[in-house]
Amino acid sequence: MSEEMQEIEREEMEFDVVIVGGGPAGLSAAIRLRQLAIEAGNDEFMVCVVEKGSEFGAHTLSGAVMEPRAINELFPDWKEKGAPLNVEVKEDRVFMLFNETKATKFPDFVVPAPMHNEGNYIVSLGNVVRWLAEQAEELEVMMFPGFTASEILYGDNGEVQGIITGDMGVNAEGGQKPSFEAGYKLMAKYTIFAEGCRGHLGKQLIKKFDLDKDSDPQHYGVGVKELWEIDPEKHEQGVVLHGSGWPLSETGATGGWWMYHDENNQVSFGLVTDLSYTNPYMSPFDETQRLKTHPVIRHYLEGGKRISYGARALVKGGLNSLPKLTFAGGVLVGDDAGFLNPAKIKGTHTAMKSGMLAGEAVFKACQAERQHDEVVEYT
Repeated sequence: MSEEMQEIEREEMEFDVVIVGGGPAGLSAAIRLRQLAIEAGNDEFMVCVVEKGSEFGAHTLSGAVMEPRAINELFPDWKEKGAPLNVEVKEDRVFMLFNETKATKFPDFVVPAPMHNEGNYIVSLGNVVRWLAEQAEELEVMMFPGFTASEILYGDNGEVQGIITGDMGVNAEGGQKPSFEAGYKLMAKYTIFAEGCRGHLGKQLIKKFDLDKDSDPQHYGVGVKELWEIDPEKHEQGVVLHGSGWPLSETGATGGWWMYHDENNQVSFGLVTDLSYTNPYMSPFDETQRLKTHPVIRHYLEGGKRISYGARALVKGGLNSLPKLTFAGGVLVGDDAGFLNPAKIKGTHTAMKSGMLAGEAVFKACQAERQHDEVVEYT
């Protein structure tokens, strides 16, 4: 802990489990912990989720194809509960773009099995996260939106004992404004880190505990995503398009694009560029704009209206790049570890499942009256 943070007097709160990050992984962990606690008759079991966004789902880029296996396990009655999985995939189309005008569609029989999406759903991931947050609240998880986790609390033996939330009312020089409010110490028997790709605290933990010493180097991409409302006559609800080639091929870069036809005449469109490109003048944003001029894409977007956009880093190294997931006092879940499945171009279901498995292992440890040790059962 930094000297400045040690000098500030902070209010302390104690929980059984603190979860850093309110995305699919973190919320699934919280839900599973409370489900198990209720089943065991331990209603006093306290779980807290800290989320930096102003609300749950605020930092989640919408537009995804979601495999329902994890949510089927977490909530077998998710349809009755009104989970926002409303559009089942009805057709996959995979393209190769050769240049700015030419393209070919691959026949279904040559498309790799992991890219077939029968039984999957086109979703607004932001809405899914908001729904998961509602379920967590109903299970009496303590929810702290608008709070960053700024620093990790360590014990005398180097074990993780919790986190410190970010101070509020700090000026650009780091000094305290009249409105200054010190962050809280959130103490826990175990802390679950679910910050997403290249999480601030996750990177520190991987380095401190040398969690990646036996892993392949991690691979990253940057995804630029746009949400469009298009002409109803062009909208094909339930259709999933993927493709590669132009324009990235012109600069020797690699990556791929997608377009998902959701409900309400909306489509999610975007481009993922692998962060291994060597041309310093190549811009993933500019390449995304160029991609929109190709006839395959332009056909749908022309006459439509872009209603939101964003970008995020993606972790895509796969199983060989996963770090060790456990350390004294805590675990990594979701993209803090790197659970995106690059072959399927999906990570929501793996993030949720990792959170559920972590929740089960941590709850078992707490039931055994353990704390701050390594939960090796989560592997």
